[in-house]
Amino acid sequence: MTVPAIAVTEPVGAARGPLVLLGPSLGTSTILWGKVVPLLAERCRVAAWDLPGHGASPPVSAPFTVGELADAVAAAAAGLGADRVRYAGVSLGGATGLELMLRHPALVSAAAVIASGAQLGDPASWAERAAKVRVVSTSSVIIASAQRWFAPESIQREPELAGRLLHALQDADDESYALCCEALAAFDVRDRLGEIEPPTLALWGQYDEVAPEAKSAQIAAGVRRGAVGCIAGASHLPPAEQPQAVADALLAFFDSKERTTP
Repeated sequence: MTVPAIAVTEPVGAARGPLVLLGPSLGTSTILWGKVVPLLAERCRVAAWDLPGHGASPPVSAPFTVGELADAVAAAAAGLGADRVRYAGVSLGGATGLELMLRHPALVSAAAVIASGAQLGDPASWAERAAKVRVVSTSSVIIASAQRWFAPESIQREPELAGRLLHALQDADDESYALCCEALAAFDVRDRLGEIEPPTLALWGQYDEVAPEAKSAQIAAGVRRGAVGCIAGASHLPPAEQPQAVADALLAFFDSKERTTP
């Protein structure tokens, strides 16, 4: 196992604001957060990172864990000169956030784990998907991903953004995508949630069948300082589907914890 290389965008927004670091869902890129970033940037400095072999991140060929992804994110934050960040991530990006708080607790002032869980999916299904992508490419999972990702009417409401996200999936490096699947197959921090100290908001999409309400409720109940909320009208990609609602939830949570956290 090794710490993979990831790309992170240059921070934008309020020069003196706190740094918010945004993480992606499997198969997406920083595009996922495109409509949320300007809303956060009015009050924060905002940067986003890409999974290995996705977006601007280079492909990888060596296995890695979700914990090692968290190490890569911590290194990226250090590269931006940050010793404290607010973090928000979706699905695999949310799982990375949990590992970030376990492995680098002093780095995170507060975190939002969106459409994610302390364990996701069935290991055998992840292995099957990884094998399929290695043989047929990420194009083979586009239809199923679209069905999981978007709530009813989301594609009709944001057709251009939905199309760009699906293109990002098609353009992702096949081996890197497969290795992400295998990292998710091995990910399980359910027994360690009680070790997580930073305030943590678990958000779930109303129509999400990948990480439904129970996954968010488990996180909120398990961490030391948890909260939970629903993003109405969203499925597995709330920042793309309901950007204003996600931005509002993040700002309200982060600001409240900033006032109460020593």
